[in-house]
Amino acid sequence: MADAVAERSGTVDELTGGLTKAYDPRAVEAGVYDRWDAAGYFAPRGPGDREPFVIVMPPPNVTGELHIGHAMFITIEDIMIRWHRMLGDPTLWLPGADHAGIAGQWVVEKELAREGLTRHDLGREKFLERVWDFMNRYRGRIREQLKLLGASCDWSRFVFTMDPGPSRAVRKVFKHLHDKGLIYRGERLISWCPRCNTALSDLEVLHRDEASFLWHVAYPLDGSDVGERITVATTRPETMLGDTGVAVHPDDQRYRDLVGKRVRLPIVRRLIPIVVDEAVDPAFGSGAVKVTPAHDPNDFEIGRRHQLPFVTVMNFDGTMNSEAGPFAGMTIAEARQGVVERLQADGLLERTEPHTHAVGHCQRCDTVVEPLISKQWFVRMAPLAAPAIEAARDGRLTFVPDGFKGVYLNWLENVHDWCVSRQLWWGHRIPVWYCQGCGTVTVTEEETLTSCPQCGGPVVQDEDVLDTWFSSGLWPFSTLGWPDDADDLQRFYPSSVMETGPDIIFFWVARMVFFGIEIIGDVPFHTVYLHGTVLDAEGARMSKTKGNVLDPTEISAEYGADALRFTLATQGSPGNPMKLSLQRVEDGRNFANKLWNATRFALRPIAETPIELDGEGPARPGGELALADRWILSRLDAVIADTTQLMGNHLYGEAGRQLREFVWSELCDWFIEASKVRLRGTPEERRAVAQTLAYVLERSARLLHPYMPFLTEAIWQELPHVGESVMVAPWPVAGVRDEQVENDFGAVIAVVQAIRNARAEASVEPGRWIGARVYAAGRVGAFEAARRELCFLARVADEQLAIGGGEPEAAEQALTAVAGDVVAVLPLAGMVDVAAERERLARELADAEAERGRAEKQLANEAFLAKAPPHVVELQRKRLTTAAEQADVLRRRLAALGG
Repeated sequence: MADAVAERSGTVDELTGGLTKAYDPRAVEAGVYDRWDAAGYFAPRGPGDREPFVIVMPPPNVTGELHIGHAMFITIEDIMIRWHRMLGDPTLWLPGADHAGIAGQWVVEKELAREGLTRHDLGREKFLERVWDFMNRYRGRIREQLKLLGASCDWSRFVFTMDPGPSRAVRKVFKHLHDKGLIYRGERLISWCPRCNTALSDLEVLHRDEASFLWHVAYPLDGSDVGERITVATTRPETMLGDTGVAVHPDDQRYRDLVGKRVRLPIVRRLIPIVVDEAVDPAFGSGAVKVTPAHDPNDFEIGRRHQLPFVTVMNFDGTMNSEAGPFAGMTIAEARQGVVERLQADGLLERTEPHTHAVGHCQRCDTVVEPLISKQWFVRMAPLAAPAIEAARDGRLTFVPDGFKGVYLNWLENVHDWCVSRQLWWGHRIPVWYCQGCGTVTVTEEETLTSCPQCGGPVVQDEDVLDTWFSSGLWPFSTLGWPDDADDLQRFYPSSVMETGPDIIFFWVARMVFFGIEIIGDVPFHTVYLHGTVLDAEGARMSKTKGNVLDPTEISAEYGADALRFTLATQGSPGNPMKLSLQRVEDGRNFANKLWNATRFALRPIAETPIELDGEGPARPGGELALADRWILSRLDAVIADTTQLMGNHLYGEAGRQLREFVWSELCDWFIEASKVRLRGTPEERRAVAQTLAYVLERSARLLHPYMPFLTEAIWQELPHVGESVMVAPWPVAGVRDEQVENDFGAVIAVVQAIRNARAEASVEPGRWIGARVYAAGRVGAFEAARRELCFLARVADEQLAIGGGEPEAAEQALTAVAGDVVAVLPLAGMVDVAAERERLARELADAEAERGRAEKQLANEAFLAKAPPHVVELQRKRLTTAAEQADVLRRRLAALGG
């Protein structure tokens, strides 16, 4: 039973409520977000004994503008959050921002450069003051940017990675790992960026193929009376100055007699041994390779196995050092050229050949990365990786799509120790202190250390900062109050879903998992949802250099945030790239406009009728309902059930597509159009239609709310409803479908479509009423029940409509429209002037034959085929095919008319 009645009255304009005639997304979206926030809807609500739904937002960099990748993850995460909030789950979406490490320091250094300064001119303390000033100025921008997209996160819990809480967590975890022997300091070969002047982790190096050369260099054999040589091939001749050996494969018979002998290194004249190592590829070059342990990862391992010296010939700024002899002080490029010229002069460059190989570049600045020996801090990965691998294998951690589980496992199973120190000033400084008196090294979780705990002497802190991904790896629990035993940590850890991109599975996801297990004892989340990369309309990655970047702020201003959100959510699927164009966003706005206008139409009959309400909105219509009403109610039940299931399986794109199809096609194009017949009928019919419209539209607004929050709030507020906001209204529950009703009215729709197609083919004026005989097989009752709707939608005159069973009779000058097992026979003589139609078709046939003749003549011309561009030839072939098909259709139609 209904427990309330909503009544409205007024003029025609007043009857459409606050919905303006034209849908204006700017006006609709203005101010709504702040009202939601002020009402406290973003904070977790609901019973404390119910399992919460939690997402910890991937923290955008403070330095960055909102880009289309942000818009994608914000859209997907907000859909999840809004849906679970409507399900009644205590829901937390915790926002934050990342200090950005290298990128954060770089952007401030660029500001200084415009002033003619460097960070060294300011000194560390003043430089960090400048960085903090920048961060504080721009940190608030994140909220403003995310507001535009409707991100319903709990801003009262906003966290910055450099806040005191996360900073304390970083120090405590570092000390914990160090105490367990999982963090150590050592000299290792690391990837070094000369531009950023810092070490990089393997993941921060991007490799791409570049065209270069392979230089074949002769190394003279020491003590050979006949000038015997061994030839090595290299892509980096400048590094040969640091060679300490030559290696060959143990099974390579060519060099069997040379193993153990020595060669004299060209230019610097250092004697180096010939060793055997299985890492050598005998098929590459000559099968002998130069070994430069200080400048190549593979050579580093060979050097360790054979105890070769490590000779570094490069400085950290990308120049050559004193070990480079005559090339000291040169840039790497200058030294390469100089070495090649010297080898040529000495007669030791045997040949040069073009060669393409992968070159590592800094992910941030694109500078070529140099492998260099350096003392750095490392995380010992094998003990941490093992439980993270087990979590994925035993199902505690799942991936959507599941295929990315293999990517995650493959990386962890082959992971190397993680270089976590960075030679930067901005970031979490390594919590290690060195006594200048007794040399004691102290690792502490305290922010400062004033004196040595051993001797009381003065101490200095390690100059380096931690890789930004170290603090990011602690994000799922450092944001919830850890290391304190905070209420939020107890309530909301582990979170439910980590939604992110496939490109940072290694950078971030894996690290969060092994840190969560190591520090808290449990995985940080149960599901990893991976959205796809957003590409341009042609399938290319967006970049400023290509000029194909789509700015979500500008798009939202023009088309509305709802249109952008709906497009991003429904144009792709988990883990797969999606193409985005402004045309698709415009399609999203057109959908919003369709629902806006449908609601405006419905508000008039709704306002004229007392609408019965139940505990959550307009009551479900009851009593003797028309077939169309029963059909739309059953279709609503179906879409509620399907959407709920799809969203529960993380198929948000397909759920959104089904909602669009239901609203646009079934609700707007069919039910609302069909309802116009009964809105001109009896008071009882008008009341039934109004109640049905109110019920279906209000539930549709709730279903679409996670996708289009601003639009649905606006229309929900104008429709009869229960509660303060659609945002906290309950998610609709599906009733029992009536599939017989769906099939019956579906058959009516199919016949209407068939009649419309036949009318169009026969060029019947759209406004002309025609006759029809419908052979409805076993659905005679359904077609009689929908007689008025059929007549109205197909423009069939009621007095000329016959509905019955049986088989169609042969009829002259009649068209047959078939829809499943229902046939509609349309007397053609009543629709057109048959003689005039024959003349028109004959003229069209002559034109088509002439077009066909021209295309055949052109394609028979050998000179045309030889000289014309391929796309022009293809265009002529298409003209020929089209003309031939058109002529064939016209001949058949003429024959049907006796022409």
